[in-house]
Amino acid sequence: MRWAMLVVSSVLLGGLLETAGLPAGFLLGGMAAAIGMAVSGRGVTIAPVVFQLAQAVIGVMIARTITWPILAEIGRDWPVFAAGVFSVIAISLSIGWVLTRWQLLPGPTAIWGMAPGAAVAMTVMAGDYGADERLVAFMQYLRVVVVATLASVVGASVGQAPVASHGIAWLGGGTPTLFAATLGLIAVAFGLGRVWRVPAGGLILAMILGALAQNGAGLAITLPEPLLAVNFIVVGWAIGSRFTRDTLGHVVRALPSVLVSLVVLVAACGGLAMAMVELAGIDPLTAYLATSPGGADSIAIIANGTHVDVAYVVAMQLARFLVVMCIGPPLARLMTRRAGYGGAVDTTAP
Repeated sequence: MRWAMLVVSSVLLGGLLETAGLPAGFLLGGMAAAIGMAVSGRGVTIAPVVFQLAQAVIGVMIARTITWPILAEIGRDWPVFAAGVFSVIAISLSIGWVLTRWQLLPGPTAIWGMAPGAAVAMTVMAGDYGADERLVAFMQYLRVVVVATLASVVGASVGQAPVASHGIAWLGGGTPTLFAATLGLIAVAFGLGRVWRVPAGGLILAMILGALAQNGAGLAITLPEPLLAVNFIVVGWAIGSRFTRDTLGHVVRALPSVLVSLVVLVAACGGLAMAMVELAGIDPLTAYLATSPGGADSIAIIANGTHVDVAYVVAMQLARFLVVMCIGPPLARLMTRRAGYGGAVDTTAP
């Protein structure tokens, strides 16, 4: 009965959020449903192996966005890209470090929660690196909602209304053969990740192997949208099922500080966009969308409906995502130590 209630409520909530155009609506729907059941004493347990498999699917999903045209766009204007990418990362992690120093959130949670982009990946990796993934999810998706809303307003304010998301397109592309090859890739990454035994190993390996297979062997990665929807719901369950009443209390107490930090982040990124306009001659809206601190999917949707350089915006968003994926974990550990924490931290304390 618990599982039936969880499945039905997750699908209904996720479908509603997707219809409303919210990025990763099924993940949020699954997480909200699992939180509701967990705090009411009817929670379920998601086996670690299931969560690890979900990580591998997410890794292949990420790999699908790493294409030669995007990489070429980055290479053509790499100094500006490097400045924009590392500036946003530095601003975001500096704010996270301050929140950590003030001990407003447990351990390195604030540093992971302020990581600019890759919300799904940062959320599923955070717990493996000592952060409280429940609070990281709260911070990441609050950031996504705030940034996407502001980007939509900015796009509309200059007379270029953004295209609204229509949620998941239920007709997946590709062929059964390509889908089978993609599943094989996921299985290999998942298996190697289990053997490798590094944090988020399945996700990292799936991203690397998927990018190599796509750009080196010409594999058209095929992930039907229903599979992604189910996968997002499972990730949401894994995160939401760990919530407690104490955790929700911590979220409420931290909300004002997190909102203020997001306002500071968005304002600082806006200042960076103005600098790019003056120094690199980029048009203002392109610069603003390119430096917006995620999520990349929602920003790409907004950019596609405005008269901006869409390839430039998507390329900078993806470049920042890749850098965060590569340097985020070691940087978070370093900043955690500098903030006064040792190795392991108790991320479950309220």
